[in-house]
Amino acid sequence: MDLLRSLPIGLYLETPQTWLHQLDSRVKLAWLMGFLLTPILAHPLWRIGLVIALVLITFLAGIPLRVWRQQMVWLIILCLFIFILTCVLDDGLSVDHQMRLPASQLDLPQPNNYHYLLIDQAWFTVTRRSFEIALRVSTLIFTLIYSTNLYLLTTAPEEITAGLDSLMKPLRKLGVPVTEILLTLTLSLRFIPLVLEEIQNLIRSVRTRAINWNKLGIRGSLKLWFMVAEKLLENLLLRAEQIAVAMDVRGFTSPNQHDVQWHRLTLKSRDWLAMGLMVLFIGGRIIWGGE
Repeated sequence: MDLLRSLPIGLYLETPQTWLHQLDSRVKLAWLMGFLLTPILAHPLWRIGLVIALVLITFLAGIPLRVWRQQMVWLIILCLFIFILTCVLDDGLSVDHQMRLPASQLDLPQPNNYHYLLIDQAWFTVTRRSFEIALRVSTLIFTLIYSTNLYLLTTAPEEITAGLDSLMKPLRKLGVPVTEILLTLTLSLRFIPLVLEEIQNLIRSVRTRAINWNKLGIRGSLKLWFMVAEKLLENLLLRAEQIAVAMDVRGFTSPNQHDVQWHRLTLKSRDWLAMGLMVLFIGGRIIWGGE
C-alpha cells in the first residue's frame, strides 16, 4: 500500500511539466476561485459544464493517467452515490395535494407534459426538486474537490505562497501578519506528504505482524488502532519539532530579521491569454449561467 502514489491528494507533480505547471500561480488561483464561486446560484447546465471542463483540462494538460485515474474514479463514485441518495430522499416539500376538479371518468387532455413526480414507484420516488438538489450537490462536490486538487497538483507550494504574497500586499498596511500566515501555509503544504508517509509506515508495520483480528475481537482491535493513532500523533509532533529546530538553526526568528524568499513570479504571454479566457468565462457565467 503506497499512499503517496495511490492517493496523491494535495501533492505536487514535479514531472512531467505540463502547460498547467507553466502558468502563473496567480492566474491559476483566479481560475480556481472561478470554479469555486461560479457554481453558486448557477444553472444546472453550467454546473455540469464545469465538471466536463475539469475533465477536459486534465486530458488536455497531459497529466499521467496513474496520477488522476484512481482519485477521479473514487470521486466520481462518491458523487454518484450522493446523487442517487439525494434523489430518493425526501425533497423537503411537505405539501398536501388536492384535486381542483372532482374525480371523473373523463380522460381530458392536459395543456403540457409537466409532471412533478419523475419516478413514482412503490419503494422510491424521485421528484423534480430532489433531482435538482441531487444534481446541484453532486456537481458541487466534484468541482470543489477536484479543482482544488488539480491546482495543488500543478502548482508548487512556493509558487502558491508567492502568488498569495503578491495578492495580499495591501493587507500589510493594515498590520496583517502576511508573512507568518504564508509561512504557515507553506509548512502545511509541505507537511501533507509527511503525514501520508507516517500513516503508510504504521499501516505496513501492522500488516507485517500478521495479527489475528478474530482472536482480538472488537475491543482488542479498537485498542490496537487507538495505539496506532497515538503513535501517529507522536510521530507527527516529532516531525514538527524537527522542522522547528531546523528553522531555528538556520537563523529564522521573525520576518523582520529573516527575509523570506518566495518564488519569483512573472506574467508571460500564456498567462495573459489565460486571463483573457477568464474574462470570457466570467462573462459566460453572467450571461448564460444564471438560474
